[in-house]
Amino acid sequence: MAVPDTFRDLVLEKLEPIGDIQVRAMFGGYGVFESGSMFALMAGSGLFFKVDESNRSTYEEAGSKQYGRMPYFRVPESVLEDSGTLQDWARISVTVGRAASKNKKK
Repeated sequence: MAVPDTFRDLVLEKLEPIGDIQVRAMFGGYGVFESGSMFALMAGSGLFFKVDESNRSTYEEAGSKQYGRMPYFRVPESVLEDSGTLQDWARISVTVGRAASKNKKK
């Protein structure tokens, strides 16, 4: 799904304080990376953070939906609107993304 430029730019602006954020076009949307590790994706007007057993329940309790069969869950609108909370959730997903990258390299 195409991602509106305004949505992409807003997300990047809000995530900038957490580190070296970069996006790459993929899957018809964008993969979002911090220091080379993918921790999020954007599709349509949705932001999806990477999950594992450490943070999955947070998304399930918030009623978030999984992105297909991939280990990404939609970030709730209430979190998107609160930059501090968004950055907290993103930092956890960065850790999840880094762990997944390490496991792939083994």
